[in-house]
Amino acid sequence: MASDVTTSPAPGPAPSPKAIAGRVDIAPQAFVVPMAQTIVGCMADGRPNFMAVAWLTRVNYQPPMLGVAINRRNFSHGAIAASGQFSVNFPTVDMTVVTDYTGLASGARVDKSGLFEVFHGHLDAAPLIRECPLGIECRVHTAVELPSNTFFIGEIVGAWCAEDCVDGDGAPDPKRLRPMLLTMPDNRYWSMGDVVGKAWHDGKSLRQKAGGEAG
Repeated sequence: MASDVTTSPAPGPAPSPKAIAGRVDIAPQAFVVPMAQTIVGCMADGRPNFMAVAWLTRVNYQPPMLGVAINRRNFSHGAIAASGQFSVNFPTVDMTVVTDYTGLASGARVDKSGLFEVFHGHLDAAPLIRECPLGIECRVHTAVELPSNTFFIGEIVGAWCAEDCVDGDGAPDPKRLRPMLLTMPDNRYWSMGDVVGKAWHDGKSLRQKAGGEAG
C-alpha cells in the first residue's frame, strides 16, 4: 500500500437559500443515480469478508484505478486499511438478496466467508466471488480521509470476467453481466436499461460544426 494519505479540508459554510425558476434544491440528497451495486471483498482475521458497496468510480486511466468510499465504522474499512488490498465484485440482478445481506450484516459479528464460492487472482487479500460474473482485484494506491469515509483508490491488478460474458472484442458484455444498479435516497435496486447511444461518437457531428478538440 502506498504511504500517501491525504485529508480533506474542513467543510465551508452552507450556501444561502436561492430561488431558481423551475428548479428545486434537493441537497443534501443529491446522489448520482443510478450507481453500480457491487460487493467489495477483503480478508479479515484470516477469512474472506464481503460488504455491499455502490459508492465507487473509475479514477485513472493508466495505470487503471478504481476508488471506493468506505465508512470508517465499517468492519471492512479496517481490513482494507491493514492489508492494502480489496476486490470489487459485480453481482447479477439475481443476487439482490445475498448482496443486500452483505451490507446489513457486519463482519465483526457474522462470518460471511461461506456466502460465496471464493477464488483468488494475483492478490492474497482480495477475495473474488465466483458467482459474480466480473471481479476486479485492487491494491490500495492512495487513501483519502474524508469526514466520515475513507476513499480508497486502488490500482487494478486483475479483472476476471466469466468467459460467457466476454464479447468478441474481449471486453465484458453489459447485457450478459446483468448488473445490479442502486438508486438513493429511495434505496432501490434496478436492472440495466436499453442502449440509447454510442459514447465518443454520437457528438462528432456537433464537434465538426463547432470545431475544437475533445474536452
